[in-house]
Amino acid sequence: MASDDLLQAHVVPFGDNSVLLDNVPPLDPTLYSLSPEEAAFFKATTAIDDDEALKAHILLAQEKAYRVAPYPCIYGFTFLRMAITRQPKYDDIVRMGRERENAIFLDIGCCFAVDARKAASDGFPAHRIITSDLKKEFFEIGHILFRTTKDTWPAHFVPGDALDPQILSVVPPTRAVTQKPMPDLSTLTSLNPLQGHCAVINAAAFFHLFNEEQQLHLARALAGLLSPEPGSIICGAHAGKEEKGICTSQILGSQYEFFCHSPQSWREMWDGIVFEKGEVEVRAILKEIVLPMGRNMKSLSWSITRL
Repeated sequence: MASDDLLQAHVVPFGDNSVLLDNVPPLDPTLYSLSPEEAAFFKATTAIDDDEALKAHILLAQEKAYRVAPYPCIYGFTFLRMAITRQPKYDDIVRMGRERENAIFLDIGCCFAVDARKAASDGFPAHRIITSDLKKEFFEIGHILFRTTKDTWPAHFVPGDALDPQILSVVPPTRAVTQKPMPDLSTLTSLNPLQGHCAVINAAAFFHLFNEEQQLHLARALAGLLSPEPGSIICGAHAGKEEKGICTSQILGSQYEFFCHSPQSWREMWDGIVFEKGEVEVRAILKEIVLPMGRNMKSLSWSITRL
């Protein structure tokens, strides 16, 4: 980038162990790429059909976001990847939005809410979508990226720390149709009024930001938001291991440690600890993926479905 202010030290929140980046590396536009499916989506949603013009537009949004928080997902363009579409039950998610009365979609740790935007483009009603992130600036940058306004993108945004009980508290999973009234989504300042109401909760690249105890806390909190109706789902993907434990990696040149679940420990946490045994179907698969920066990592792709 031309601006030197991007190269100053920056603290990146990473669970309870924030990472100090001594020198934030400049953005590298050569890492930019779109698959045919991604290109079609962004062309349709931005109304920019020219490849070079679209690239320039996305690079502008990336630069604005990188100034807010130099996260690896922003540096490496993984925010473009529409991760939710790789969920085996993605078609069921979209179908719930079309067919289930008052179905609510929550995208937590949403960044620019690309997953939520993709689900809306495929038929999930946007006015029943809630997005949430620690960085409130990401909501406005999402409008820049998709060239929308609050009128043309009627989804709702709740900024805040997911570990703050005023934003997201732990309650037991709802086991009968909730008697709580459906909240007015347009006035939400907390996720707690959604308890027992969410048909879909998307938590992509979210859990690995927290330690083991916090991951269990957040799993319980999200379980409390989930509707008891069969088919209701929590899904996502994040860093994982073959055996649960501490992973060590590099974040834009700085080393950091974080806790990773294995497929087995992830299944055991959700089916038997968070939910009673047999209440949910847990899918958890570990995959090797290649990051844009040329590094390999193991990704745990998962879904939790109410039975």
